[in-house]
Amino acid sequence: MSDSPSGADASEPDHTAVRVALWRALHVRADPPPHVLDDEIGLRLADPGDDWRTRGDMTMPGIEGIRASIVARARFVEDLVAERADAGAEQYVILGAGLDTFAQRRPELASRLRVFEVDQPGTQAWKRRRLAELGYDVPPWLVFAPVDFEAGDAWRERLVDAGFDPTRRTVVASTGVSMYLTDEANTATLRDIATLAPGSVYATTFLLPLDMLDDEQRRIQEFSMRNAAASGTPFLSLYAPDRLRRAALDAGFRTAVHVSPDDLTHRYFADRDDNLRPPAAEQFLVAEV
Repeated sequence: MSDSPSGADASEPDHTAVRVALWRALHVRADPPPHVLDDEIGLRLADPGDDWRTRGDMTMPGIEGIRASIVARARFVEDLVAERADAGAEQYVILGAGLDTFAQRRPELASRLRVFEVDQPGTQAWKRRRLAELGYDVPPWLVFAPVDFEAGDAWRERLVDAGFDPTRRTVVASTGVSMYLTDEANTATLRDIATLAPGSVYATTFLLPLDMLDDEQRRIQEFSMRNAAASGTPFLSLYAPDRLRRAALDAGFRTAVHVSPDDLTHRYFADRDDNLRPPAAEQFLVAEV
């Protein structure tokens, strides 16, 4: 998912989804090239006003590391999609798509798949309206699958209703959301995805428990947790890598691999002259059916 937990107003995207779009744009505006991800379309969708760079969530403690993590995880997922499309994947599911702009930025890759964006009905209606206002068509390979999470909708059923074929090899991505869900909900998601076609892959981010962070990172994460709670979207689940990896294997995945921020730094930041690096707090799990 793309940082879009339930609770968004029907007329606008979730605040966390807007933050992610702005952090992605801030990377382009504030950091020197080469850029890990070049995405200002989300900024145009959000249309936050001329003073958006002075917002508190754009200047908060540790913001450089946060935006490094945001762009690194997006780039990692898109590289994974490209790799799996070359290997025969036919579908790409973005759980909690928010203001994701993969379809608009990477049509040469996206058009090789059926891309399903899963999110709240109100968020998707808002996004489709904004895409139209900006002149973006919705191509036939892009499918919006509205799921009313608050009403208890089963995302898997709504996805099938939208044309998803669970017998075809699929990439499923969920970024920036596991911490907003209960452990039971995260486990249920693992079990659902583990029943997809062999060769399907699930990429999800998760946050480390506070006792696995150094003092500076712990202070930054505690700050984020306070802000999230104040916004009505508290962090509910934090995971040690081995625990989530074991949960994926228990759910039925054939393999489960932990990808650390050090791995992402080696891939995307090693040749940079500045200190832009993803911090330790957010990690990746990549599990294959």
